[in-house]
Amino acid sequence: MRASDHDSANELRALSALAFEELSGFPRALRDMHVGIAERAFRAVGPSARPVQVIHDAISRRAYAAISSGAARVGRSADEVLERERIGERLDLSATPRGSALIAALSGLIGDRLERSQSDLHQPISLRIDGEAIPTDGDSLRAAFSEPCARLVVFVHGLMGTEFYWQLGAAHAHDAYGARLATDIGCTPLYVRYNSGLHISENGRSLAALLDEVIDAWPLPVDEVALVGHSMGGLVARSACHQGSARGQRWTQLVRHVISLGTPHLGAPLEQGVHVASAALASLPETRMLANFLRRRSAGIRDLRHGSLVDEDWRGRDPDALRAAVCKEVPLLPGAVHCFVSATITRSSHHPLGRMLGDTLVLVPSASGRGRTRRIPFDAEHGRHVGSAHHLALLNHPEVYEHLRVWLGSSGAGARSSSTAGPALG
Repeated sequence: MRASDHDSANELRALSALAFEELSGFPRALRDMHVGIAERAFRAVGPSARPVQVIHDAISRRAYAAISSGAARVGRSADEVLERERIGERLDLSATPRGSALIAALSGLIGDRLERSQSDLHQPISLRIDGEAIPTDGDSLRAAFSEPCARLVVFVHGLMGTEFYWQLGAAHAHDAYGARLATDIGCTPLYVRYNSGLHISENGRSLAALLDEVIDAWPLPVDEVALVGHSMGGLVARSACHQGSARGQRWTQLVRHVISLGTPHLGAPLEQGVHVASAALASLPETRMLANFLRRRSAGIRDLRHGSLVDEDWRGRDPDALRAAVCKEVPLLPGAVHCFVSATITRSSHHPLGRMLGDTLVLVPSASGRGRTRRIPFDAEHGRHVGSAHHLALLNHPEVYEHLRVWLGSSGAGARSSSTAGPALG
């Protein structure tokens, strides 16, 4: 049985603790920058400045330590008040669109740290309906899905996202992809929420286990499964298929479609740039603080550098190494049709600005798996390009929906020969 247990969780208290922890750490970061700048100045003066430097460094460190400990004391006092007054115990932020968005953003940035510290802000993977986690036992699934279908479409959000993000840009929840597909092709949409700060391979393994439980406990025999992932969600879906298949999990044999929307299969340029920038900043004492800040980004964000899907890509490796080992190429799930959608902010994917910026976060070669040195074996006929669209627009876009409807409205064999969903990616 899987579901987030919030009976004893206090997300407001956890947010407060995290805020004061960050606040108490900020003076130490400033101290390191201050000392780094001073070190260069004293070095320029020469050995005669050494006695003054010793005194300067001692006073600086003591002053910054006092500020840091003061912030920590305030944080402990605030936590005591929240605990004594039981403030926030009945406030489930993660069940609301705005509250869950805040927690999802923190999870994307430092979700691996939240898991290690067993923070109440860490949310294990779960099915969600209206923000509430649904256990995966038979009784709970029957209660949550009163009219279940034998065809399941699983929606997997991206970095810093939640299941609510699939409604972005929609006037009403009934206008979202899942609700429209339920009406048009006859399926049950399932929405997954996960901690996007964890490694993609960890989330893939969790998704595979979750779907295995759902298939076994579903109120009626499942005929088909489709996975639709936005951005990072497409990588998590591919990782789940690979790991689930390797473990012989039955649900992978039911997968007919794996669809990625704006997914950085070959990596995301923003993360690649941050990785290089952090290495450059770490080389100077004056900017080491900035490097340390950038290097605090989560494991999930780091995996977007190359689109890593398996543990071998990160286990036992230095995450800050400037030259990383080549990531393992993961085969596509046999028996499934693998479709992808790329986007550019320009109408044409060949426009110079569109080639340079893509959908503002993911470039067309990465979304289509067709790079200069790497290639994901997608069939070009199953790829579509959407022009004049940014990254988040793919969560609710009329052209994207038409592609989904045609792909998922066909049988596996029919989808393989379908070419009616718009222009293929050239």
